[in-house]
Amino acid sequence: MAKELENYQSGVLNAFLNKEGKLKSIPSQKKKKLVVLEYLVRKLEDETYSEVQINQFIKQYHEDFCTIRREFIVNGYMDRDVGFYKKREESLWVKWQELK
Repeated sequence: MAKELENYQSGVLNAFLNKEGKLKSIPSQKKKKLVVLEYLVRKLEDETYSEVQINQFIKQYHEDFCTIRREFIVNGYMDRDVGFYKKREESLWVKWQELK
């Protein structure tokens, strides 16, 4: 089972990331979108970011930083509080592995 999940994850990332590691597009299918969001949020080195900082981080991967930032919040990867974005505990993230 773990190998299947690993294969699924790498397949999705290969399909949606170009050679430079930038997102070609934001997946519309929920499970695939969560794979990509989790990949991105794992690249965040700090726990807390200002809105400008999180936008700059996301822009490295895709120009639609507003959508991705909102998806981070909606899917439990981050919390927003007075213009600051804080990475949540991994146990609180929506798990793509649990979706069919």
